[in-house]
Amino acid sequence: MNTKRIVVLGAGPAGGAVALGMVRLGYQVTVIAQRRPFDAVEGVSDRVIEGLRAAGFVEALKDLAQPSARNATWNGQSNSANTERLIDRQTLDYGIWQDLKNAGVELIDARIKAVSLDGPAVQVSETRGDAEVQQITADFLVEARGRSAASAHLPRVRGAETVSLLQYWQGEACVPQSAAVSFEDGWAWMAMTDTGKRYLQLTFDVASANLPPKAEMLDFCIERLKRLPQAQPFMQNAQPTGEFYARTSTPILCEEVVGDNWIRVGDAAMAVDPLSGNGIFQALSSALQAPAVINTLLSSPDNAELAKQFHQARVSALFYRFARIGRDFYGMETQWPEQPFWQQRCQWPDAQPLHQTENFDAFEVRAMPVVQDNRIVKAEVVVTPDQPLGIWHMAGIELAPVVNAVKQREVGQSLEDTLAVLPLEAMQQAMITRWLNQLGVH
Repeated sequence: MNTKRIVVLGAGPAGGAVALGMVRLGYQVTVIAQRRPFDAVEGVSDRVIEGLRAAGFVEALKDLAQPSARNATWNGQSNSANTERLIDRQTLDYGIWQDLKNAGVELIDARIKAVSLDGPAVQVSETRGDAEVQQITADFLVEARGRSAASAHLPRVRGAETVSLLQYWQGEACVPQSAAVSFEDGWAWMAMTDTGKRYLQLTFDVASANLPPKAEMLDFCIERLKRLPQAQPFMQNAQPTGEFYARTSTPILCEEVVGDNWIRVGDAAMAVDPLSGNGIFQALSSALQAPAVINTLLSSPDNAELAKQFHQARVSALFYRFARIGRDFYGMETQWPEQPFWQQRCQWPDAQPLHQTENFDAFEVRAMPVVQDNRIVKAEVVVTPDQPLGIWHMAGIELAPVVNAVKQREVGQSLEDTLAVLPLEAMQQAMITRWLNQLGVH
């Protein structure tokens, strides 16, 4: 057991994944979290389920709902070819809590009062109910409280200011399903579970939506939903229940997500537009790499700057990838091109295509940070126009020696003879040959 202590703020998928990863590396881990103030239903793909499983969650994945129908109405066209699993977030979060408990993580149900990162030790002040403020000292802090994480005065990149208005409805037991639909000044996502619980959410542009005061918001949303034919099955024989919530869904990227004794993961590092439907997936994407980064900062200080570079670059790359996915999807909606909601979002963050054309002549071999044996080290990788962070392995084959050999081959030398000098098995050589052929290399 490592004597150094890690404190994780937040027990969602991102915080839980980091906590489990650090326990596996032998660290003492404390998680401080409170239940979210409102329940939520989220639609997730099988890719998200595999990501949760890869993070080490077991209890959280018990009794998963079966995939249900998802209807999307966009640009006047309806499509019901896709499915998604509807997950109750309170149930998922409870399962994560149980997984952490089973792994030996110290769990504290408390509210964070203050965090101090000054000096070599981290100080976290928390309070449990009406109890006096308690102080916890640790060697490293993981900020994983999602969008509610303190700003810490860190610089940020922000997309168009967006708000999502959500309300639970309760109706009769029904067949689970979900739907997404665009309208003149925003879009809606709706879901209903087999218990009859309905979840209706409207997303608007903050500056141009002309939203009413909070006391009138529910009536405003009901009126807007009544105009959408796709919303009627979700409202039929159902009534609003519980509190009405408004939450920000603006895309936000922290331009500084790691320091000597702290790291930000999940939505605390970057929060994407909910349109992508990949919230949990992107949270896990930044969290799964974090244990190697933290382990390097604590046990291999000579590589500290390399570890910081690794995490920052990957968080930024993930953010812009998801931002461009959202931009392209917004761009598919052409019915209201002059409306501020659509006009802004189909142009942000830039005009760069989601994928760059791959050209072998542009491939370069560079020394870049990679994960090896739960640490960040430098290794030769292949940097391409579409993969600027580099590709180290493909199907277990190290690519840098392959690219170097091909670029250095003599005039007239066949590709087969070039690859023959590399330590590749017959199946691996065939795979690499096909890959190179697809890039125009023969």
